[in-house]
Amino acid sequence: MSKINRSNSENLFKTAKTYFPGGVNSPVRAFKSVEGAPIFMKKGNGCHIYDEDNNKYIDFCCSWGPLILGHNNKSVYDGIVDALKNGASFGTPTVLENELGELILSKNPFIDKIRFVSSGTEAVMSALRMARGFTGRKKVLKFEGCYHGHVDSMLVKAGSGLVTFGESSSAGVPEEYANETLVLPLNDIDALKKCFAEHKNDIACAIIEPIPANNGLLLQDKSFLTALREICTEYGALLFFDEVISGFRVGFNGASELYGITPDIITYGKIIGGGLPVGAYGARNEIMAMISPDGPVYQAGTLSGNPVAMAAGIAQLTECAKDGFYEDQERRTKNFVNAINAHAKAKGYDFEMVTIASIFWLSFDGKKKIQNAGQIDPDMSKFSALFSELLDRGVYLGPSGYEVGFVSQAHTEEYLADAADAFCESLDVVLG
Repeated sequence: MSKINRSNSENLFKTAKTYFPGGVNSPVRAFKSVEGAPIFMKKGNGCHIYDEDNNKYIDFCCSWGPLILGHNNKSVYDGIVDALKNGASFGTPTVLENELGELILSKNPFIDKIRFVSSGTEAVMSALRMARGFTGRKKVLKFEGCYHGHVDSMLVKAGSGLVTFGESSSAGVPEEYANETLVLPLNDIDALKKCFAEHKNDIACAIIEPIPANNGLLLQDKSFLTALREICTEYGALLFFDEVISGFRVGFNGASELYGITPDIITYGKIIGGGLPVGAYGARNEIMAMISPDGPVYQAGTLSGNPVAMAAGIAQLTECAKDGFYEDQERRTKNFVNAINAHAKAKGYDFEMVTIASIFWLSFDGKKKIQNAGQIDPDMSKFSALFSELLDRGVYLGPSGYEVGFVSQAHTEEYLADAADAFCESLDVVLG
């Protein structure tokens, strides 16, 4: 089929490269692993986005997850406008903070108090400091394939061996920071036991995406997460669930509720602000008592609890809390994914869409269950080709084969059926 005109985006990208590193303000927006220039979007409505060349796409990026109601949702829009009429920021407490805090905590049995911040990265950074302050320990255990924002100590990758000190995977991170981070493979209980036996009095917390979704969709065995909970309890370390993606996405109370596992600390991301810049961390009372002004762990932010973001969050989470919301999300997502997987299976393609709740991921190795980042084929040429074919058919994904896709409430059965047809046609071109 003919290529779609995106000349305005191409020209805008040329200009952007004179202003910003790589022409973008976040590296995930660059089309480094796919062909062409990043597409400049100008409008979103429902499940669609529109670029500067007036091309229309069914959007499965959803601002990387938080737009669970879709673009320009009326309830969220009205909440933002009403709040903005009274001012964008005060640097003081507002009643909207209380309202969103109550909405979250009244339904959440896993945390007693919450602190709003402005991003998922800031939430993780603050919660790690709180964990160290509460335990008096320095080291943090993380898992290969999990992403926790661009916090210095979290930008590490595994070295050799099952248990290793982290090696920085970003320039500018001092070796001393990385040395306080231990890295283990996912879903390996033996490695977990060895690590805690060796560092039993040093580990402040174990941080994990309970549903790892930043490096493929690496669905873990519940037995592994349960073992992690038990071992953390045994050694006096805090279990830290990073639910920036899974929180309010796989259920109102996220993976903690889905798996029935109680962590000590939870972080959330922009989904609690309807897509506006918001994050949060929460824990039980005695841990949150460490945070200033109650305790000695300092954390502050002028825009924390911003009233416009709080209003958007109240509107969005009120919709999410309605009976049947998540069941309907999962049903429509499964129908969409099953249609594509059935086509791939009938054609004999080595391809599978992996899914949980309203999240999905494209695996080009459909013959095995992928639970560890090292199992993913680093050759992304097939994804790149599929991405291009889907764009030409009006379907937008995040521009990386490691990233997951999201279904919103605005993705109706009809639009999902159209998208499934586009996927099947594109798979036939790429793999047929």
